[in-house]
Amino acid sequence: MGGSEGNARLTAATAAVLLVLLAGEGATIPIIGRALTPHVFIGLLLVPPVLLKLASTGWRFLRYYRRSPEYVVLGPPHPFLRFLVAPVLVVTTLTLFGTGIALAWMQPRGGLVLGLHKASFVIWFGATSLHVLAHAPSLLRRLRTRLVQAFPGSRLRAALVAGTLVAGLAFAWAALPEAHAWAHWAAGSH
Repeated sequence: MGGSEGNARLTAATAAVLLVLLAGEGATIPIIGRALTPHVFIGLLLVPPVLLKLASTGWRFLRYYRRSPEYVVLGPPHPFLRFLVAPVLVVTTLTLFGTGIALAWMQPRGGLVLGLHKASFVIWFGATSLHVLAHAPSLLRRLRTRLVQAFPGSRLRAALVAGTLVAGLAFAWAALPEAHAWAHWAAGSH
């Protein structure tokens, strides 16, 4: 299905989708009191694409450390990214999205989960910024080489990315009543 190059293309396509969605999510933060419903909706929409990105990068990690020749040839990421940024990014991503999901289905209130969500965001934002800056040149190169051109597995990769968006929309849509409850709580609390 494309081997290491196919995996790199999947990772790049997913990253491009995430950058757009994360920009939308980020736009809600300065006006969170008025934009809590879109914040929750976009946050939940992000979950399946984030899981796909974790899976594609996890696959590369696994293949490299299991000494698959085509992944070994690619080499590892820079040690700073591999030993510091990546572990922090994975842990804070799981914490940020896990607490976000929990908050979406909890009764609106402050507390430990909301505090963890906010704290994990601060650390996640720093790690994500370093990750994006480090990988932006290769992402731009891959996007310029037409991600969906005739290459083994192109249709499957496109279907995976599209499928995560559909799943994200369904997940976010199902949570709209809870998002509205949070918006009402925020309007009454502030």
